[in-house]
Amino acid sequence: MQERSSVDELVKQLRDELDRYSPDGKLPSSRSLVERFRVSPVTVSRALAQLAAEGLVVTRPGAGAFRARPRTAAPPAGDTSWQEVALSADGSADLVPRTVDASGVTICLAAPPPGVLEFSGGYPHPSLQPERAMAAALARAGRRPGAWERPPLEGLPELREWFARGIGGGVTAAEVLIAAGGQTALATALRALAPPGAPVLVESPTYPGMLALARAAGLRPVPVPVDQDGVRPALLADAFRGSGARVFVCQPLFQNPTGAVLAPGRRAEVLRIAREAGAFVIEDDFIRRLAHTDSGPLPPPLAADDPDGVVVHVASLTKATSPSFRVSALAARGPVLERLRAIQVVDTFFVPRPLQEAALELVGSPAWPRHLRALSAELTTRRTAMTAALRLRLPELALPHVPSGGYHLWLRLPDGTDESALTTAALRAGVAVIPGRPYFSAEPPAAHLRVSFAAVSGTADITEGVRRLRTACDEVL
Repeated sequence: MQERSSVDELVKQLRDELDRYSPDGKLPSSRSLVERFRVSPVTVSRALAQLAAEGLVVTRPGAGAFRARPRTAAPPAGDTSWQEVALSADGSADLVPRTVDASGVTICLAAPPPGVLEFSGGYPHPSLQPERAMAAALARAGRRPGAWERPPLEGLPELREWFARGIGGGVTAAEVLIAAGGQTALATALRALAPPGAPVLVESPTYPGMLALARAAGLRPVPVPVDQDGVRPALLADAFRGSGARVFVCQPLFQNPTGAVLAPGRRAEVLRIAREAGAFVIEDDFIRRLAHTDSGPLPPPLAADDPDGVVVHVASLTKATSPSFRVSALAARGPVLERLRAIQVVDTFFVPRPLQEAALELVGSPAWPRHLRALSAELTTRRTAMTAALRLRLPELALPHVPSGGYHLWLRLPDGTDESALTTAALRAGVAVIPGRPYFSAEPPAAHLRVSFAAVSGTADITEGVRRLRTACDEVL
């Protein structure tokens, strides 16, 4: 019997037998299943991984497989009929030129010159990436029967189910599309929700790549200020009224660049304000898997609290894995889901199946939770080292908020500082940093720098990089 059919048959048999076990009850060992069903250990491993992806089984490294606890009942379906109005709105008749300024993106992607420490990086250093686990997952995926066939246009069902369970709130696999990285997912969402020339509300400051996407689509970014508790609801409501926008893009968790987490009291307000404006919220949940050890329990995605289809949710595996592991998800409810699907099919056809299969292998392996724990601990250590070094050597650079997740710090420079002169001086001193200007869609309120503690090799480079930045500040300030 072929491997794939053996896996399917074993999954069916185990699924039929799950009622014999109480919640948290332990299933027979893998060795017992191999002997009983006369299949290979690989078949057993894949069958258990599929049951885990379906939420029926929980695997615990070193302990075995256990029947999962029953899921809580999904909340009642909301009313998505309002989307017919929102999706048909013309927005503004004045078209915006689709000029593209990619400088804010390329500075995060470009490797610095030799000998220059990378405080500008937008991805974790290779030593923080699960290279062995990814290589093993890709090798296993390549051997799966059918791995090189055309995948379903929406993505592999098991991978869609895995993302749906991570979002929560009754989101189902049918409401998830697999996309080729968060940037592609954001581009699809913006094109689906706003016609050229329309305003789109953005956090201020915000991710330059999103601003570039909006302008490339002919949209007009309208800034809404954030503070240490995320976007300010009163200003959000004013922006909706003043602009007529039907879309708000936000990062409620460890916002880029401020690191802010949307306060519990503001979450419902943001959804209510958007709903009353007949608008969508694009939730860029790009960094949930980069929480630090002192973050405490993370709030659920906004999409988990939204039965009415206000939120279009974007999630990605890239930041926690590798810049080249471009697998993400778009989740939405209501008629907008078909529009998202149609745009994605036209743009990319589908995400390559081997990459989707590798993602399934990776997140279903014992190496995945181990990697996330190690990554969390190392990011915490690096953040602490950079925070201490900055406060010791550069007290004049204000650090208004120390984030409990992510990979960078957001520094306010003394009034009157020339960002461009400082970043140039820093490069001469041997450290690459990112100026704050690209993070603002309008005039910035002050000069800033964003400095990453994840793109260098370790804490020794962090200490040396801050010393070099001190040299640059002595030259410019």
